[in-house]
Amino acid sequence: MNKVIILLGPTGVGKTGVSILLAKALGTEIISADSMQIYKHMNIGTAKPTSEERSIIKHHMIDIVYPWESFSVGGYVTAVLPIINGLLEKRKIPIVIGGTGLYIKAMTRGIFSGPSADWTLREAFLAIEKEEKGSLYSYLKELDHEAADRITPNDTRRIIRALEVCLKSNMSISEMQKRLTQPLPYEFIKIGLSRERKELYKMIEKRVDKMIIDGLVNEVKKVIEMIGDAVTPLPSMQAIGYKEVAMYLHGEITLDEAVRLVKRGTKRYAKRQFTWFRKEEDIHWVDITGINESHEAFMRVNHVLKGLQY
Repeated sequence: MNKVIILLGPTGVGKTGVSILLAKALGTEIISADSMQIYKHMNIGTAKPTSEERSIIKHHMIDIVYPWESFSVGGYVTAVLPIINGLLEKRKIPIVIGGTGLYIKAMTRGIFSGPSADWTLREAFLAIEKEEKGSLYSYLKELDHEAADRITPNDTRRIIRALEVCLKSNMSISEMQKRLTQPLPYEFIKIGLSRERKELYKMIEKRVDKMIIDGLVNEVKKVIEMIGDAVTPLPSMQAIGYKEVAMYLHGEITLDEAVRLVKRGTKRYAKRQFTWFRKEEDIHWVDITGINESHEAFMRVNHVLKGLQY
């Protein structure tokens, strides 16, 4: 038995409630695939499962780093591997739940680990680009045309990484990805939850309003105080909800404007998630438009899973 269920979908669609019921039915545990729920003290804005929900079902990969600490996709896969193996050894089917497409892609299709970062080389590349904009992209086209086709000319960070791999390994990043990328050795059963877009957007608006009522502003204020005088923009504070409320706390915008921006940003993120997941293979989509009760949505998901003979 090496099956792993992945319950995915856009933010706000209703994954948490369904996952709790599914985990109870299977007598198993949940592994989060959410790149913001990894941060401690960031609870309301990341829509973490409540303490009550986490007391019912054990959750993994939540509250594992502080907001000022870095965490990579590679780190996620490394941490998830022993959790999945531990559950499988107990004859439990792990349930991975989340909307971070990169985490899910890394598990199901693999992630390659190239040469470590060379900051001296990166600074040299930035100096070259500053002197002649577009020169790095032209250089990448010469060294690795396949990678250049996948990367936009304005994505300097990825261009530099591709060049760095080429120069430090004497192999293009495209070739390295083909040779060294390996998915985790499990049979993944991917279930996607979807809703009609207008309905989803209304649910998102209500959820953001509830976050404000539940104390998102105070949560962001406490996180900012804990972070202190960090100079580098932190990934944690780029999370939707946190960066907008931080702008309000710094006096840059009103609270009403912050709420509007959070709602807009969340809707745009949900749209990007849909676009990402639509490109993924082997996802069994379950439309739960019009369903407000988690139990009814769970019944639909369970029906699909039974049809797959998991």
